[in-house]
Amino acid sequence: MIIRKGAKNDMKAVLELIKELAIFEREPSAVVVKVTDLERDGFGENPLFQTFVAEVDGNIVGMALYYYRYSTWKGKTIHLEDLIVTEKMRGSGLGFALYSKIIQQGKIDNVRRIEWNVLDWNTPAIDFYKKSGAKILDDWRVAHMDENGINEFLNLNT
Repeated sequence: MIIRKGAKNDMKAVLELIKELAIFEREPSAVVVKVTDLERDGFGENPLFQTFVAEVDGNIVGMALYYYRYSTWKGKTIHLEDLIVTEKMRGSGLGFALYSKIIQQGKIDNVRRIEWNVLDWNTPAIDFYKKSGAKILDDWRVAHMDENGINEFLNLNT
């Protein structure tokens, strides 16, 4: 098992993992991003995200994708967007290794918080995170506006 920084030529495998996660999260048709988007957005002049990948026998079987945010209360933070290990490798310790790498990166970068979302029905993940010392916030709700919402808002308000 090797955990390493993701490279541009890993993005095809990363996209396959993203699609596998979407299936697991019951949103199989929600992924619209393409390999070219990942290559451009993660490896251009101002990368929007970074990755760690987990490799076994030369195959990428897991990844953690993260980016930096800024909190008005805490300063620089890391947002862990996705952590996924392919189904056949779950329970092998790869998820913990990727999770640990993100926390180590946060320490290296002197961030004051690492944050992520977890679905309320994903009790194995919730239990794992709690056991690791993470706090699951029950009093905050995630709000987002999708592409259709953006367009409707602009059509109504411009």
